[in-house]
Amino acid sequence: MARSFADKRSAHQKIAATLRRKITRGDLAPGAKLPSTSVLMEEYSVAGTTVQKALLMLKDEGLLVGHPGKGVFVKGGTQHAVSPAVYMPPAAGGEPYRWITEAAKRSQRGATKLLDVGPVSPPHEVAVALGLEEGELALLRKQILLLDDEPTELTNSFYPLDLAEGTAMMDRRKIRGGTPTLLAELGYPPRAFVDEVSSEIPTEEEVVALELPKDMPVMLTFRIVYSDGDRPIEVSLLAKAAHKYRMRYRLAVT
Repeated sequence: MARSFADKRSAHQKIAATLRRKITRGDLAPGAKLPSTSVLMEEYSVAGTTVQKALLMLKDEGLLVGHPGKGVFVKGGTQHAVSPAVYMPPAAGGEPYRWITEAAKRSQRGATKLLDVGPVSPPHEVAVALGLEEGELALLRKQILLLDDEPTELTNSFYPLDLAEGTAMMDRRKIRGGTPTLLAELGYPPRAFVDEVSSEIPTEEEVVALELPKDMPVMLTFRIVYSDGDRPIEVSLLAKAAHKYRMRYRLAVT
């Protein structure tokens, strides 16, 4: 027999969760007007203050906007589906980083902000993935990816020092076409990647960098990029706001 279990969240959190799912999955489209407070009170059998708390949560998350005298409307839309594979190939000769060109295809403005560059002691799982010896350093390149000036992804990318030393990867400046392009030029083109995706409680750095609302988890991707001979050339930790994005993979079935 299944054990008894109850949702211990407050009423306004439960209502916000239901409305959030309708927005992110497209049942409430961008621009749609929400029912009035009185209608929502009756639907969920709660007081008006509870409804207002739920709507305030979604406003803070950027999913709703209120227009005085008119009502509350859906500001955000369905979650943006990110297809990692389209960002993996090196940029064509002279073209910008694929984050920027792919954004332009969607009529968005993509940009990157470089936060830090330098040798570091990598996290344990990164060192293992790169095949580093105990105490061996890796190059960290940390940046924020933006869409239409809004922070979208915080990336911590690590590279073996024997690949990075003596190259533009060591410099605190952006690389034309991104690191995949530079690595390909060095003879290490990306051939395959493995993603492990999880939902996690954000660190303070992630909350600030991504301007996350209170109690919002992040979607964390642990990515290993391989070149010829299955050599790992990059390991990244990629954090996105969990309520705004979803991952899309298309894989052949053999």
